[in-house]
Amino acid sequence: MHEIAISSLTSDWLCQPIFLWQDILSDGFKGGMNMDGMIDLSGEALKDLSRIPNCRGRGWIAADVSAPDWTIELDAAAMQEIAAMAEVMQKHPLPTILRRPEQFEIPHLQAAYAKAKDICDNGAGFAVIDRLPLDEYDIETMIDIYWTLGQLMGPNVAQKWDGTMIYDVTDTGKKYGYGVRGSATSVELVFHTDNAFGIQVPDYVGLMCRYPAKQGGLSRFCSLYTVHERMEDTYPDELSRLYQPMHFDRQAEHADGEARTSFAPFFSWADGKLRCRANSSLVRKGYDVAGTQMDAPLIDALHAIDEVTSSPDLWVEAPLERGQIQYLNNHELGHYRSEFEDSDDPQKKRHLYRLWHRHRGGINYDG
Repeated sequence: MHEIAISSLTSDWLCQPIFLWQDILSDGFKGGMNMDGMIDLSGEALKDLSRIPNCRGRGWIAADVSAPDWTIELDAAAMQEIAAMAEVMQKHPLPTILRRPEQFEIPHLQAAYAKAKDICDNGAGFAVIDRLPLDEYDIETMIDIYWTLGQLMGPNVAQKWDGTMIYDVTDTGKKYGYGVRGSATSVELVFHTDNAFGIQVPDYVGLMCRYPAKQGGLSRFCSLYTVHERMEDTYPDELSRLYQPMHFDRQAEHADGEARTSFAPFFSWADGKLRCRANSSLVRKGYDVAGTQMDAPLIDALHAIDEVTSSPDLWVEAPLERGQIQYLNNHELGHYRSEFEDSDDPQKKRHLYRLWHRHRGGINYDG
């Protein structure tokens, strides 16, 4: 595995009447503090639920987008820059975490990544860089280039409490359950955003494909603005509950003895843009972990969001091929991965390398 940690790295670097969730908080409970077994992120919640923004016209459905809307093909000049990067890296070795874009003259790659970021922020919400020449170089050099270029999307940050910076998305053989992320198994990963329970949620998620699955493992995406719009039209009361805090299972990504759940809203807004902590499974698990019963409005709200996001017309499928790099907006785009079957050749089992990019907080996992 290629997990890189940062144990020694440092860096300078918004309906219905309000459900009284405040009643379950202890006296003196303060946002962001670890008290009574949960991390309080309720400060993100919309204060006035009569003013939930309307998302009409801000999203898309599958029929609205196609591969040209998210694909960025690297031209000959960009490929030459990759070759030059590889040559420098091989001649002048450095630890991966010390590689930075400014160490290289890469104007064409910078332009490609500026386009990818614009697509993530203002277009389909996800972009595919096509592609790195994995068959021409050793995998470690390609990982170093992927790591370096990823910083053009935003600072690379830790993806686990232990400081893992580059995360191997592959079937480890472990059973999905408490403390074992679905990304470490071959199970279906339903509609979600990454690190929905986190104190600081990544802005962008990157995936570089070393090998796709023999069968399955397909990526699907949906616009959370469209999901929100359908909730407005069909389940307004349930939508209101999703703007109020709820428990999320933290998946054991914390020190021993620390809070096992976070308490945050599913939907919120920042700078005029939707932010979503999407993972109904982790909410249900969060209440199990907390030993607390879900309130009836939340049960109904989770059923509603699961029903809305199961609509086939919402989802666009974009299989990731060897050498391609995928980036997605982790606040405005929901994603899904189908169950998969690995290659009979253990050396060619499904293997992707994931990066998280975040502009807020520190480089460590909690930010």
